[in-house]
Amino acid sequence: MASTPKQSYEQQPLNAQQRARNSGMINSSQSPTGDDREEEMSRSALAMFRAKEEEIERRKMEVRDKVHTYLGKVEEETKRLAEIREELESLTDPLRKDVGMVRKRIDVINKELKPLGQTCQKKEREYKEALEAFNEKNREKTQLVTKLMELVTESEKLRMKKLEELSKNIDSLH
Repeated sequence: MASTPKQSYEQQPLNAQQRARNSGMINSSQSPTGDDREEEMSRSALAMFRAKEEEIERRKMEVRDKVHTYLGKVEEETKRLAEIREELESLTDPLRKDVGMVRKRIDVINKELKPLGQTCQKKEREYKEALEAFNEKNREKTQLVTKLMELVTESEKLRMKKLEELSKNIDSLH
């Protein structure tokens, strides 16, 4: 720590004349005007010291005031930030609830969709199998109808041929 002017002044060693005067002994070689001059210098030094102390104290108070002002501003800003944070949280809370509700509903629907999707796939397979069976039977029916038409046509030809033969036999009998 730096020493204040008061400390350094108090810590300075006293010179021999000052020690002698303080002890009550006056040196015979000193004149009363020298003492006055020394006393005046002491008073001047003391006045300077007091002026410096007052200046230091004044500056100290200025710095303390600035610090208090700054701390006040910091406290105000902290309060403002806390208010802003609260406002932000109040803005996001309803959204969080809505989002949470929508997500839960999506999860429920996903759970419902899974068995429905499996049922759809199963029904699609069954439909495809039924459609294939239907188409196969339809082809078979078409082939059988074609075969039937051929047989009916063949049968008609044969009967007509027989009828013609019988008709010739009857005509030849007469």
